[in-house]
Formats: sequence, C-alpha cells, structure tokens
Amino acid sequence: MNNVETIKVVPARYPLRTVGAVVALFVLAIVVQSVAFNPRWEWAVFARWFFDPVILEGVGQTLLLTLIGTALSVVIGGMLALARLSSSWLLSSLAWGYIWLFRSLPLIVVLIILYNFSYLYDTLSLGVPFTTINWGSFETINVLGQFSTAVIGLTLVQSAYTAEIIRGGFLGVDHGQYEAAAALGLPASRRTLRIILPQALRTILPAGFNEIISLAKGTSMVYVLAMPELFYTIQMIYNRTQEVIPLLMVGAVWYLVITTVLSAIQHLVERALARSERRSAVNQSRASSRTRSVTTQTTQEPVHASLS
Repeated sequence: MNNVETIKVVPARYPLRTVGAVVALFVLAIVVQSVAFNPRWEWAVFARWFFDPVILEGVGQTLLLTLIGTALSVVIGGMLALARLSSSWLLSSLAWGYIWLFRSLPLIVVLIILYNFSYLYDTLSLGVPFTTINWGSFETINVLGQFSTAVIGLTLVQSAYTAEIIRGGFLGVDHGQYEAAAALGLPASRRTLRIILPQALRTILPAGFNEIISLAKGTSMVYVLAMPELFYTIQMIYNRTQEVIPLLMVGAVWYLVITTVLSAIQHLVERALARSERRSAVNQSRASSRTRSVTTQTTQEPVHASLS
C-alpha cells in the first residue's frame, strides 16, 4: 500500500512589506489632502494661467533651447570625446582642458560673461593670428543677442559633460572589438560608426538622456539674460500679479511634463535598441548553426560497400 503524502504549499508572507505599503499610502493621502484642499495653493489661478498663450510661448522657447543645445552638444561633445581618445597628445590635452574648464564653471557665470562679451571685445574677426590677414569682422553686440548667447552658453557647458559620457561609452566597449575591426582593414571612421558606436550606445543612452533632462531644466538659468523662456515668463507674471505660488506650480508642472516626455522617449529608444540586439543575436546564432551544419555535410565522405 502506497502512502501518498500531500504537500501543502503556503505562500511566503512579508508582514513588513505590508506595513510599509500601508504607511506609504497613509503619507501619500496626507500629502494629497494638504495640497488639494488647501486654498492657499490657489488652484483656480493655476488653471487660468496653465494654458495661457504667454506661458505656452515660454514653453516653446524652453523646448527650442533644449533641442538646439542637445544637437550641438552631441556634435561638439562627440568630437571632444574622440579628441580625448586620440593618440595625439596635443588633441587630447586641448580636449581635456576644454572639459576641465567648462565642467568647473557654473552655467550662470558662463551666460553672464557671454552676455557682457561686447564689453571685452568690440568686434569678432576671422583671420590669421599675428598677421594683418583678415577675412571679415562683426560687431559683437550684433552677433551675441539673447537667444544666441543662451544657445552658445548652454552648448559650451553641456558639451563638456556630453564628451565624458561618450568617452565613457567608448571605453566600455571591449578592446578586442577594436582589434577585430582593425584586423578587417576597415577605415577608422567606419570602425567607429559601424562597430564601436552601436555597442557604446548601450552605455551612452541612459546617461545621455539624463543630461538632456538636466539641460531642459537648466534652460531656466537663462532668465539672467532677460530671455522670455518659461521660468523668466513666470517671474514676470508673478512680479506683476503677486500670485507667486500658483505660477511657480505652473512652471513646475510644465517642467514635469517636459521631463516625463523625455523619459518616455528614452524608454522607447532603449527598448528598440534592446529588441534590435536580440534580433541580431538570434540571426547570428542561426547563421552559425547553419554554417556548422553545412560544414558537417561537406566533411562526410561517401562509404562504398563491396558486394560479393
């Protein structure tokens, strides 16, 4: 007679996790109640200004500065990263000096210096140094306006951080990949763009998007230039209406929207990159198995049997 023993499966219990969830929900309820039902937050004023055309114009300026600053910093930062990785001591030293300088200076200091650049130099000239050869000159006050100063200042500072992110991504690629690409006889530009960069993107993307989000928030610093981006526009309105808190909440929510959209784009890009890598790995394994099967078939020799 067989004795069948019944095993009762008891799910694991986590009482501390339940207590923590209850405490978190209790704190969240207190915060929601204090914010939603406190009349001093003036949510009616918030709703009136949130989609105001002046505010939307400021949001547009913030997005434009973020877009241009990101594009230029990626280009300049990429060149700086390649210069840092170069075997030329001169290029590497100059790139290191640039990164050291603009990572050390606060953004607001760079913006103020650029905005007062016409005090230091009346004109900007293009020519050969230490000679009389001059191809053209421009009055500084006409070249560096509010928008151009903001773009240049944001790009100069952001490029230093972007360069280190890109350099870290390249250093994260196994050195054997460089050797294998060089053994194939590919030119340096093709090796970098087709072999090294796709592998480095896995490291570059998270930190890179983090810097883009920081740049979107850092555009608020251009208020020192009296440029009507989002934060400066809000300042001008609450200085006139004295409705400080609701208008600051307008700016805070718009920055939350911008950063949330950027975070969603980051998630989609990373998921697409991971899907592409999985597809590439599957194709590579199929190709290798197909190669092994063909090799096995070609190495088999025919067997001849003698009939007597």
